[in-house]
Amino acid sequence: MAIRTRTGTRTGTRTRSGSRALRLAAVLAAAGTATLGLTAPAHATGGDPLDYVALGDSFSAGSGILPLDPTAPLLCARSTANYPHVVAQRTGAKLTDVTCGGAQTKDFAGSQYPGVAPQLDAVDADTDVVTLTIGGNDNNTFIGAIVACGSAGVLSGGKGSPCKDANGDKFTKEIDASTYPALKNALRAVKAKAPNARVGILGYPWIVPAKADPSCFAKMPIATGDVPYLRDLQAHLNKAVQRAASETGATYVDMAAASEGHDACKPLGTRWIEPVLFGTNFVPVHPNALGEKGMADQAIGVMKLN
Repeated sequence: MAIRTRTGTRTGTRTRSGSRALRLAAVLAAAGTATLGLTAPAHATGGDPLDYVALGDSFSAGSGILPLDPTAPLLCARSTANYPHVVAQRTGAKLTDVTCGGAQTKDFAGSQYPGVAPQLDAVDADTDVVTLTIGGNDNNTFIGAIVACGSAGVLSGGKGSPCKDANGDKFTKEIDASTYPALKNALRAVKAKAPNARVGILGYPWIVPAKADPSCFAKMPIATGDVPYLRDLQAHLNKAVQRAASETGATYVDMAAASEGHDACKPLGTRWIEPVLFGTNFVPVHPNALGEKGMADQAIGVMKLN
């Protein structure tokens, strides 16, 4: 038996023998194709558990949810309740989790923090499954928009659309000009290192509702006219993620329908995203444990991992 150490949360015993070849052959025969199909079932009869690598930012890491992963760098604020852990628990996959709060697409190839290896170091030719959520931190899109719209909302007393009036299409132009091509490059890099892996990139679950809820202003101080502005911005980012996935052979895990009605304005027990104020997470405007479970459910279903 060979011991292989990954940069991430796990050091595991992995048997690389004829059983892996037999398992892959069986899956290929069942799929009737020369490559590992995205619709093939994740579980195989016999052999090793799937080699699963989780990449991505705070929505992947579950940043703000306790308990924290004691093997992760503290700055990553990675939770053991994040959707990669839920996926691994439900599928029996062997998880290597290198997700990290604040990650951008550039952190796949470079070190995000001193002593933290590039996320792509965790991926290799033996990887069977990769999941990721990434892009929201490029250009500081999420934090920039939330801060700008929250500040403008407070100053306007929640009236009008001061954030939209001040920023216009600034955020969407940045997504088109730099985030979208960076997403394509990141997905291509994953594919190059793990050519036989099924790669699933998740969209971001809804942060705000489709229509403004005046009762939510105390928790999410966004002006009435800026709620649809933020919603449209998030939809634009998710479309960029979807387009990048389509053009690189990755699977897009759409969270739009699944997360509808679970935005930050909903009550505890229903919402998947915690609000700016009076939330339960120590990192606001991020998924809670229920949201991470919802993301895991969608990933498992779309990627046929069960």
